[in-house]
Amino acid sequence: MKATNTNFYSDLIVHDLSISSLIGNKAHFAKVPNDWHVLVADIRNSTQAVNNGNHNQVNLVATGCVIAVLNLAEAHKIAVPFFFGGDGATFLIPNEIREKALSVLEKHNNNTKNNFGFSLAVGSFSVAEIYREHIDLRIARVKANEVLNIPVVLGNGLQYAEDRIKNSQYPLETYTEDAPLNLTGMECKWDKIKPPNEDQEVVSLIISGCEESDFSRIYSKIMAKIDEIYGSVGRRKPISVKRLKIKAGLQRIKDEMITKLGRWSLPAFLKSFMIANFGELYLRNTDAGISYLQKLVELSDNLTLDGRINTVITGNRSQRKKLIAYLDKLEKLKFIKYGVHVSEESIMSCYVKDMSTDQHIHFIDGGNGGYTKAANQLKLKFQD
Repeated sequence: MKATNTNFYSDLIVHDLSISSLIGNKAHFAKVPNDWHVLVADIRNSTQAVNNGNHNQVNLVATGCVIAVLNLAEAHKIAVPFFFGGDGATFLIPNEIREKALSVLEKHNNNTKNNFGFSLAVGSFSVAEIYREHIDLRIARVKANEVLNIPVVLGNGLQYAEDRIKNSQYPLETYTEDAPLNLTGMECKWDKIKPPNEDQEVVSLIISGCEESDFSRIYSKIMAKIDEIYGSVGRRKPISVKRLKIKAGLQRIKDEMITKLGRWSLPAFLKSFMIANFGELYLRNTDAGISYLQKLVELSDNLTLDGRINTVITGNRSQRKKLIAYLDKLEKLKFIKYGVHVSEESIMSCYVKDMSTDQHIHFIDGGNGGYTKAANQLKLKFQD
C-alpha cells in the first residue's frame, strides 16, 4: 500500500475480533500516511454552554461537523475515519480534500455563531509533522457488529494535534479551495433516551493513558474488564427500540432546522414538525419502520477509540462501582487518568443517508453533557 494512496482507509482490512484483542496486538495497526491530515472541529467553551443548558445545541453542532465532512468525502468517493466527541469531532483526511473540509467547517462555524452564539475551533495538522515530533499514530478497522465497523487508533497523534489546534499554538493552515456546506441526512428528532431497564444508568467515560508507554497493553485489559463487568458492546448500549421516542418540541425542531440549513425555512420547519408528530406511527407500525429501528440500535456509535477510550455505556450502579474501583487502581499506579459522568438518560443525533439500507449512523452521548463533563474532569486531573 502506497503512503500517498487517497484510499488508504477504505483499503484497510476490517478485523473480525474483539476490541480488546485488536488493541492488544499492534501488528493489526497501520501507520497513517504522511500526506494525510488530522482535522479538528471543537466547540469553544463547551463546558459553559452545557452548564447554561445548551447541551442539545452543542450536540447538534458537533453532529453537523461530522456530517459536513462525511458528505464532502463521499462526494469525492473517499472514506475517512471520524471520531465523535459530543462537543466536536476529529477526522483523518487525505490532502486531496483538506482545504475543502476546512471550508465547509468554517461555513458551519459561521452558522453556529449566528444561530447559537458559540463558535468552533477549526484547523488541520499534518501527519508528517506529528511524526517529526516522534509521536505515534496508527489505525485499524474492526467489526463492531454485523452492520457497523469502526476505526481504532493507537498513539497520541490525534490528541497532540487536537491540543495544538484548540490552543491555537501555531498559525492555522489557510485554505483557498471552496466547497458548499452540505448537511443532508442530518436528523436529531429523538427525545432523551432512558436506559433499556429501570435499574440502569448511563455512564459517559473517557480514559487516557498516562505514564505507561505501551497504551495498547493497558487499553486491552481495560476493554476486557468492561466486557467482563458490563457484557458485550451490544449488551451495554444505552439505547433500545422500546425506549426510543420522537420529541415534537418546537424549539428542538427549530434548532435542528437552523443547524442543518443555517437559517429559518417554513417548508423545512413544517416537514420536520410533521415527522416529529407522525413519524413514530410509521416507524412503529410498518415493516420498514420496525426494521429501521432495529438497525438504528445496531448502528449506534457509543464507542470511540481515538488514542483514548471514549464510551457511553449502560448498566446498574453495582457494575459502575466495580469498574470505577478497577480504574482507580490503574490511576493510582499512574497508568491512566479518567473522567466519568453519570446520567439518567442518553441523547442521540443521526446521519441518515438511506433508511431502507444500512446507510445511517447514530451518535450517542450521555445526558446533561456526558462526554463534555467527563472530558472536563479528565482535563482537571492532568492539570493537577
